[in-house]
Amino acid sequence: MTRRTRRDALTFIAFVAPNFLLLAVFTFWPVLYSLYLSFLKWNMIAKAKPFVGLANYLTMVTDPVFWLVVRNTFALAAGTVFIKLALALALAVILNRRIAGRSLYRAIIFSPTFTTSVAVAMVWGWIFDPNYGLLRVFLHWVGLASPNWLGDVHWALPAVMIVVIWSGLGYDMVIFLAGLQGIPVELYDAARVDGASPWQTFWKLTFPLLSPTTFFLVVTSIIGALKAFDIVFIMTDGGPLNSSNVYVLYLYQNAFRWFKTGYASALALVLFVVILAITAAQVRLSKRWVHY
Repeated sequence: MTRRTRRDALTFIAFVAPNFLLLAVFTFWPVLYSLYLSFLKWNMIAKAKPFVGLANYLTMVTDPVFWLVVRNTFALAAGTVFIKLALALALAVILNRRIAGRSLYRAIIFSPTFTTSVAVAMVWGWIFDPNYGLLRVFLHWVGLASPNWLGDVHWALPAVMIVVIWSGLGYDMVIFLAGLQGIPVELYDAARVDGASPWQTFWKLTFPLLSPTTFFLVVTSIIGALKAFDIVFIMTDGGPLNSSNVYVLYLYQNAFRWFKTGYASALALVLFVVILAITAAQVRLSKRWVHY
């Protein structure tokens, strides 16, 4: 190895080492330690950490609350991701046109993105109040009674879905707007010359060219839905009767409320594997419909 090659290698290590160290401390080590804890029975207080093997994973399989939480989590993902993306795309297409006040409309729709989740959850909790909430007033105007949104096992999860869609709509809209503005205007001019209708232009031109943006938002939105925590925690705390309990909240409850650290670590590892598998499947399937 020449002196220059050695110097370049040391320079590379000097630049990479701090980032790698941060990843090792805050990402790789917690994952490995969580894997280690998942084979133990520990309450975060006792010094003894008896080895229980796969007992935590077997408990998970036989735990009815676990399967209810899994169902709620996938229902939340299915009920929010694609509705949110469809609404965001529609708004992006509308606000990409030259209409009066579009900057104001963009700012209003985007504003929930930089509002803290705690504030969003608290405000929507008041809106959903069946006795004094703003939603009750609107429903009364059209002759409908307001259900007990956050206290009814049938309405708690749909109420959370509404808030998740509302809070993430602006971010997705802005990303779609960036994708739309990256499409050359000449392509639309050519489509008009060829006699394409607005609907044909959207499906044959706009949507295929937006596929990389759509793929990015689908992946991040599904991951975000599977990791939903703060809004559910503030609005319902998983109730009533676990009807709105989701995976990460259940993990938090086991770890920091019931001090079942080993079981919570097993839950975390299963979530990690599931997210990794879903993302890998999406990347593989993207080759069929994403056009770069």
